[in-house]
Amino acid sequence: MVRHARLKSTALVVASLIGLAGCEEGMGVRPSPIPPMRPAIAPATPDAPKVQSAESRAMAASFRRLENDLVSQGLLRTDGGGPDVPFSARMLADNFVRIALYDEYISRGGVLLARETESRLRRWDTPVRMQVEFGATVPADQRVRDRNSITAYVNRLSRISGLPATQASSGANFHVLVLNEDERKAIAPRLRALVPGIDNSALRTITELPQSTLCLVFAFSEGSGSSSYTRAVAVIRGEHPDLLRLSCIHEEIAQGLGLANDSPAARPSIFNDDEEFGLLTTQDELMLKILYDRRLRTGMTLAEARPIVDIIARELMGGES
Repeated sequence: MVRHARLKSTALVVASLIGLAGCEEGMGVRPSPIPPMRPAIAPATPDAPKVQSAESRAMAASFRRLENDLVSQGLLRTDGGGPDVPFSARMLADNFVRIALYDEYISRGGVLLARETESRLRRWDTPVRMQVEFGATVPADQRVRDRNSITAYVNRLSRISGLPATQASSGANFHVLVLNEDERKAIAPRLRALVPGIDNSALRTITELPQSTLCLVFAFSEGSGSSSYTRAVAVIRGEHPDLLRLSCIHEEIAQGLGLANDSPAARPSIFNDDEEFGLLTTQDELMLKILYDRRLRTGMTLAEARPIVDIIARELMGGES
């Protein structure tokens, strides 16, 4: 699950490149049990950070321009949807199936290929214990804002989905790394500690991230063929301005819970590469409810899940079709 910027017509917009979920197959990763926590990238308390590099400052300026461009086009909406973007139970079910039961990209020999393929239902079957870590050059005031935003968002996702999700100071299984350029390039040892067995192609995806890639999340299943997530790592660029950074937080954490694909038909939704919406929408909340409904089982095929998804969608939309 990678998010990157691209040129469309004459203006920069943000797109989603999804396909790194279920990485026991996609990246050849089979994590061992969660190890004891090692020291964080930066102390948990917002002490004085190190000096941000010139390269990182230049990237921050570029991302400010990107956010301004997006907002000026009416993108990165924060209203969650409204009368201008109605959707029906059928649309909700169709969008859920496309986002939760398909992959946009497959991995062959460590290379991502654009090929949409049917998948199985993937989600967490154990409580999520989330820990936020910051690069040493991330400003102290930004650390406070981001930690508060992530805590509030995780609590919201837990209420919506029914999946127990809490902040953890140790024993975490979902790590959110907010990194500036210098820390990200040097993050490989920390990633090996967080995900024992992570392969070199996955490490390179993060440490050699091009500037066009805004953020990403890896969700890992343990054991061959498993669809149950046991660990995830999201990487958020610290150089992003506030709205773009929060948008990345919303999308990557939600995708790390199992809504792994995107769809151009999904509206209003953050799982759409047109970036009209920057923050989790009403329809996205309903898709999370469907994903963690107990009538569905982790590992279900599309054929098994679709009739149940249709029933749940109609219930959530008040019985309308």
